[in-house]
Formats: sequence, C-alpha cells, structure tokens
Amino acid sequence: MTAVMPQARPYVGPAGRAHGAVPERAEPLVTVLPLTGVVAPAEPEVAARPGVPARASSVGRQPEAAAEPTLPARARSVGRWLAVLLLTYLLVSAVGIIGDGFKTATGGHAEELFAFATNPVVGLMVGILATALMQSSSTVTSIIVGLVAGGLPVAIAIPMIMGANIGTTVTNTLVALGFVGERDEFRRAFSAATVHDWFNLLAVAIFLPLEMMTGFLARTTAPLAEAMVGGATVDASGLDFMDAATAPVAAGAEAAAGVLGSAQGVAIIVLGVGLMVVVIRLLGSLLKTLMVGRAKAILQGSIGRGPLTGLGAGTAVTLLVQSSSVTTSLMVPFAGSGAFTLRTIYPFLLGANIGTTVTALLASTVVTGPTAVVALQIALVHLLFNVSGVLVIYGLPVLREVPVLMAERLARSATEHKTLAAAWTGGMFLALPGALIAGSAMV
Repeated sequence: MTAVMPQARPYVGPAGRAHGAVPERAEPLVTVLPLTGVVAPAEPEVAARPGVPARASSVGRQPEAAAEPTLPARARSVGRWLAVLLLTYLLVSAVGIIGDGFKTATGGHAEELFAFATNPVVGLMVGILATALMQSSSTVTSIIVGLVAGGLPVAIAIPMIMGANIGTTVTNTLVALGFVGERDEFRRAFSAATVHDWFNLLAVAIFLPLEMMTGFLARTTAPLAEAMVGGATVDASGLDFMDAATAPVAAGAEAAAGVLGSAQGVAIIVLGVGLMVVVIRLLGSLLKTLMVGRAKAILQGSIGRGPLTGLGAGTAVTLLVQSSSVTTSLMVPFAGSGAFTLRTIYPFLLGANIGTTVTALLASTVVTGPTAVVALQIALVHLLFNVSGVLVIYGLPVLREVPVLMAERLARSATEHKTLAAAWTGGMFLALPGALIAGSAMV
C-alpha cells in the first residue's frame, strides 16, 4: 500500500520565529488499494485523547449486524399487545355499561321518546337523543323499523334515522374526553371524534331539506323494497354477540351499583364513564409504546393505504362487531397517540356509517305481512342515506375538507377551553334535542 504524503513547510509565528513544521493544506491522503490499483481516499486515524480510544479506519471493515430482539423483549411486547386486547374489551364493555345505565335510569321508558316524533324536525331530535341514551344506533334503527311496521309514517321515520347517525357519535366523543389531561393527545383525539359529528351534521343539512322537498330517499327505496320482499328471513338477534361477550363486566357493574336503589342507573353511568376514562389513559400510554416500526406499518397498510381501503376496513369491522359506536371509539385512542392522522381515519369512520346499516336490514327481514315492504324500505333508506352522504360529501373535494377543518378548529378551541368540550358533548347530544322535544310537546 503506497501513501502520497503532502510537503511540509516551517510555520512562522507573529514574531517571525519558526515553530516547527506544519503540513501544507493539500488534497486528502489517498490509498492505493492492492490488486485493483484503485486510488481511494484514506481515512486518517483520529489521535486518541486521554481516556478516548482511537477511531480506526473503516476501509475494509464489515458492517455490524443488527441485534436480534432478546426473548425478554419479545415477551414484553407480546404482553403489551395482550394488554391492548384486554383494554379494548374493557372499553367495549364500558360503552355497554353506559347504555345500560341510561336504560336503567329511564326505567325502560326510553322508547317512549318516539311517540313525540310528530314532524321531521322533532323526529330528527328524537333520533339523536334516543341514540345518545341507548348508546347504539343499531338498536335505535331496529326499533324504528319495528315502529314503521306498526304504522309510523315513513316521512317521520326518515329524519329519525338521520338523527340516529348523529347520536351514535356521542360515544367516541366521550372516549376523546378521556385524554383531557394531555394537551396534544386531547387535541388529536377530540378532532378525530368530532370529525364524525361534523360529517353527519353536514349530511343531515344536505339531505333532510332535499328529502322534505323532493322525497328523494323515499321515492328511490320504495320500488326496491317491493322487489325485494318475499325473500328468506334472517333473525338478527343471534348476530349481536358483543352483548354476550361483555355481559360479565356489565353484570358486575350492575351488582356494584345495586346497593344504591333508585340511584342505580346514575351509578351505573358513573361506573361506565370512570372505567372508560381509566381504560383510555392506559390504552393511550400502551399505544404510544407499541405503534412504532413494523406494527405501525402494518396498521397503516390496512387502514391508511387510501380512502377505499379505509372505507372497506371501517365497513368490515362494523359488520363484525355490529356497532358503529364501538368501531369509531376504538379509533380515537389510535388518533390520540399519534398512530393515525385525522385524514387517515376519516374514511374509516365513514365506512362505519355504512357497516351499521346492515343491522336494520337484517331486522327488516323478520317483518312479514302487509307492513313488510315499508319496514324494508326504511332499512334501505338508512343504507342509501349513508352511501349518498359518502359519495356527495367525501366525493366532492369542495365538501370533503369541511368536516376536517371544522373538527380541527373545534379541537383547538376545546384544548384551550376544556368546558367547551363538555358543552359540545352535553349540548349537542342531550340538552338541545331534549329542549326541542319538550318544547314540541308543550305546543
């Protein structure tokens, strides 16, 4: 190996005295590699300072292999993912407990709300309030299908279906409140929850006036229902396995609150909300640790690959769990932890809107006789309304960003003023609908 060295000259200090030889500023050292004759820049060794070892040249050095994860590290990772599954189960159970609490608090008379639906606007408010109290749009739409079969006019039932779409988003808004102690996480979680609110509000603002003026949804679904009646029936009650899975936790909460007697319903609600807050805090902490590297890439590929992928995933998951409230609530912790952006989960939430319509379709198939057509029609209205909302709002760029921008603005304001988040949740889903329903009853 032959090295070309630079010439040296004496260094003359300010007083004109020579202070030894210092190398000329020249081209970097070069090394002639053996056998090939290639001249390559040489890496000089760094002189060692006291206590610091000299750095050797990297020429000819083999790259070090990445260290394999040790068995304890793998065991910890598996344990954390199992903890995520357990916390997810408890989150779903908390949603069910809150719904059971409202049913207990109202003495089982929540369904009597539907009797106040005397015009489309009040029907919309009834749909919002009933779904917020029952914590299940699938249950509400199934009840509406039964009411239509019993003689409720389709013109009143359609706004109630629209209201159920709005009311079901109260659950993921409650989940977002669990992040209220962390500024950035709360902003991300609350925007992810309320983008669903704003989308459904915008869909109602477009299609309710259109329906009242033209009867678009009723006219389109009537011939479809007539053509489809007469097929095989399916009992939808056996498909709701989520209630059976979460029944032990719900039974425990009811037993714990049973000692309070008449206040049992309120106590169950408090227990459900408390369990939800604790679960959300633990789940958010775990997801921040786990949602890195390969795990994040896999979830991004299954949900965040594009709008169609997100829509399909949201629809499929909701079909599986038979609850859009559960599906959308599970996405809020992912958004709060930063694993997904708002625009990534936006299509997923819209897919949940479509998936939840299957419950009403299945419920309508058990209705027979002369009312079978209108029962199936209202279920088809639910499907057409949600599909049309996705096509019009998400399909048009000028409307697509409206829910996102409104959700981001509301989340920023709620982050600065936490009472605004509570006012939005209580006012939008409980106080406003309740006041309008009470006002209509007094007229």
